[in-house]
Amino acid sequence: MGDLANTRNIGIMAHIDAGKTTVSERILYYAGKTYKMGEVHEGTAVMDYMEEEQKRGITITSAATKCPWKGAEINLIDTPGHIDFTAEVERSLRVLDGAVAVFDGSEGVQAQSETVWRQGQKYGLPCLCFINKMDKIGADFEMSLRSIHEKLLANPVAMQIPMGAGDSFAGIIDLVSMQAVFYETDKMGASFREMEIPADLVDQAKRYRARMLEQAAEYDDALMDAFVNDEPVLPETIHGAVRKGTLAGTLHPVFVGSALRYIGVQRLLDGVIAYLPSPIDKPALIGHKGGDESQEVPVKCDPKASLVALAFKITSDAHGDLSFLRIYQGTLKSGTRVLNVNRNVKENITRVFEMHASERKILETASAGDIVAVVGLRQTLTGDTICDSKKPVMLPSITFPQTVITMSIEPRTAAERAKLATALESLRREDPTFGYKIDPDTGQTVISGMGELHLEVLQHKLTREKKVDVRVGKPRVAYKEAITQQARAEAKFIHQSGGRGQYGHVVLAVEPLVSQDGRYLTDIQFASEASPEEVPREYVSSVEQGVREGAGNGVLAGYPVVGLRVALVGGSFHAVDSSELAFEQAAAMALERAMKEAGPVLLEPVMRVQAIVPESAFGVVQADLMAKRGLITDCRVHGEMRVVDANVPLVELFGYSSDIRSLTAGRGNFTMEPLCYEKVPEQVAKAILF
Repeated sequence: MGDLANTRNIGIMAHIDAGKTTVSERILYYAGKTYKMGEVHEGTAVMDYMEEEQKRGITITSAATKCPWKGAEINLIDTPGHIDFTAEVERSLRVLDGAVAVFDGSEGVQAQSETVWRQGQKYGLPCLCFINKMDKIGADFEMSLRSIHEKLLANPVAMQIPMGAGDSFAGIIDLVSMQAVFYETDKMGASFREMEIPADLVDQAKRYRARMLEQAAEYDDALMDAFVNDEPVLPETIHGAVRKGTLAGTLHPVFVGSALRYIGVQRLLDGVIAYLPSPIDKPALIGHKGGDESQEVPVKCDPKASLVALAFKITSDAHGDLSFLRIYQGTLKSGTRVLNVNRNVKENITRVFEMHASERKILETASAGDIVAVVGLRQTLTGDTICDSKKPVMLPSITFPQTVITMSIEPRTAAERAKLATALESLRREDPTFGYKIDPDTGQTVISGMGELHLEVLQHKLTREKKVDVRVGKPRVAYKEAITQQARAEAKFIHQSGGRGQYGHVVLAVEPLVSQDGRYLTDIQFASEASPEEVPREYVSSVEQGVREGAGNGVLAGYPVVGLRVALVGGSFHAVDSSELAFEQAAAMALERAMKEAGPVLLEPVMRVQAIVPESAFGVVQADLMAKRGLITDCRVHGEMRVVDANVPLVELFGYSSDIRSLTAGRGNFTMEPLCYEKVPEQVAKAILF
């Protein structure tokens, strides 16, 4: 364990294909963690260690590693850019202290960049920006800078500017030292020369430096005085002011380069050390004593305090589950017994590892500020808090979006059936956005996920890693049900069979649960307003259980219900015959009756789509999206391409990648992410339901 002030826990996040993994590979090489530079396009990237990742050239699982840089230790997590793997991004950002957002210099801010940026902001992560691919045709630094400001509502401050762009990109100008930096690409950028700024770029550099000083001066009075009076400013003063603004989350230092051509990555690492927070710079997390919401406990980054850690990722292999932990407080030793507060079970930690992608290094101890992997936790899931059993503290968990797509799956032989059940359970432990259930009507196993690619990767995992031979059906949309008005209903469950009977009687009131903009929320709220004389307290949890189980089956076509508030408003009980089971059954019956009276409707997932197409194909692509019931929300020119933003029902987007290729002669592409659930138009709903 090094000095906490010199530790950085950072993630690299970006839109798909912006160059995140290439940046990570360069960082590992310059930090001396690897001796051979891995390349994504050759399938040799260290951080993309899964077979699927190397085959597809994309990141699927977040890989963690630790590397030294100029006396500091950087814990680095490379996250996926594809929205189907949003859970990987969400859980990684939850446990990090800062992030580097990578942008494609020819594209600026893209759809997924906005998504991951929002996820980072949700957890209050200070961010650096790296405008990558400045050697690409069409690279435009000023456009990229402007898009960060306009689309992300961020406050970018250029710490460097590029010398040239595209084929003429030669190096960078450091605005703090006011020197030009040329990298020796034949030596993989390991060495560079600092020289005077070329005469034709001096004015541009001075202009950008003045803008940088003006933005930084807001965070330092001495710098403000020097700037106003046109006096010289020390580099340390600039670093201090920029760091203060970055930690406050109101300033976003921008670095520039080309990871593929080895330009600018070392300066980016210097920026990570200079501007991003160490674990002790972050404010204390607020946990709850023993899970009691009313008793708040500050969790400070102190190795000597009692242990508090968050499990943010589970992966399974032949030797059992590997659980990734961020230690927020205290020290963790191998061979210790800990408490999982969420499940109220004691677990054993047999081994502690420092990870380098898929490689492990055994540690005796790890302490506050560290990100490690452990073996031995059997019942712990993503988002659970691990702590000292004598001082139980629960940290806020991690929330994940709902699945939007389903697919039937069945083993090819009867012998594979038991293996399939074990493998699916293992996948569910690993991936919180994967689900499965047995359809009670058909007996089929139905799996659900975040998109076609997500389910395809999971299917390959089953066959390759878990060695289960399966047949799969076509992907289908995960519809939901909701209600449109208020209603009340009552139900009695009375069962007499000689001896003690069953008696439960409830009255339920239901109403839709929508956000301010009229969209259905995804949760179900339950409240008890009945007096103990009507329904005794010991049966209220059974009523809630019955409501939640009933909501899972819907009333129109068996789809789960969302956006629902249910109140227990009355009922009665029998001193001898009432039981938990009777109230559970009565609640499920009352809910079904109430929902039938409350105007039930079918909801479908709607995706936020961004299509990037040539100007010549813009008309046909726009018409095609509208024919798919799409709502065009924005359209702009980007170089020789058009960028179209639209909200489109997921059911219309199956196979869209081949559609857009044929409409644009192979030049168009698109990205999509879940946006919300909306009511299915009546004509379409009839075709689904009947």
